[in-house]
Amino acid sequence: MTPKRALVLVTESLDDQAFDWLGEHCDVRRVSADAPGFDDALRDARGLVVRTYTRIDEAFLTRAPKLQVVGRAGVGLDNIDVAACRAKDIEVVYTPDANTQAVVELVLAYMLDALRPRTYLAGALEHKAWNTLRKSMIAPTQLHGLTLGILGLGRVGKRLAHAATAIGMRVMYHDIIEIPEPLRGEAMPVSRDELLAQSDIFTVHVDGRASNREVIGANELAQLKANALFINASRGFVVDPTALAAWLLAHPEARAYCDVHEPEPIPAGHPLLGLANAKLTPHIGAATADAHLAMSWVVRDVLRVLNGEMPEHPAPHAEGVE
Repeated sequence: MTPKRALVLVTESLDDQAFDWLGEHCDVRRVSADAPGFDDALRDARGLVVRTYTRIDEAFLTRAPKLQVVGRAGVGLDNIDVAACRAKDIEVVYTPDANTQAVVELVLAYMLDALRPRTYLAGALEHKAWNTLRKSMIAPTQLHGLTLGILGLGRVGKRLAHAATAIGMRVMYHDIIEIPEPLRGEAMPVSRDELLAQSDIFTVHVDGRASNREVIGANELAQLKANALFINASRGFVVDPTALAAWLLAHPEARAYCDVHEPEPIPAGHPLLGLANAKLTPHIGAATADAHLAMSWVVRDVLRVLNGEMPEHPAPHAEGVE
């Protein structure tokens, strides 16, 4: 008799290539966590693959008596109670470097969008209109020579620092962990107060630990330059949106680009909605085909655990992942 194959549920987006690969070894089903019949399937599931919006906590785990492994197709583990899983002998695996490059490229795109205005031609122009348009797109500054301040020199922060240094930016950072010089490159460690005060562009790349909730509030924003560019592509909850909105209103030359929000989706009445100097995107930091595929290959570790093997990327036991 052929052994019964393990049931693995996929609750969010997963690349077809990775889904089909796992399907060669397991019984794989795509089913949203809020879909009718999900609880019935969950009772028999030995594996689960999630992304950002499926929350795995103690209450969830009581509905999954056979679960052996949770695969997070991505980096942050904010939506997964790793300790609760491990207490029930459920392994948690993830893809720690899968979307690093995609997030770095988004942050660089934000910088260029903010500092290098441009209009694309739709047709022929008379000489006068041509010159007028050219003059209207003279950038007040360029990235070369500006100071980039990075709060959190994890995987994304390090790669962003490397890219910014190559462009010719002066890079400073602050992190609660001492970063060895070979790993930080030319990025200069400074106090958080100095980082805030000196940055022309201030970007947040901290992890999901509870102590980072609203780590940027009114007091921190008050230390930024009046024309600073503020970027958040880490977690929505690390910034107080009401304080950020007040700072933007008080400093019309300042700008903020935010890709992550608390909550998501952004509700009506959110304080940053409608502000001319606030640019908001719908959590697209990992939205490249390459990153999506790399995150989807978490299924390899899911299968390793189901086969009784050691996973390549188990979730860390320490608080916070970046």
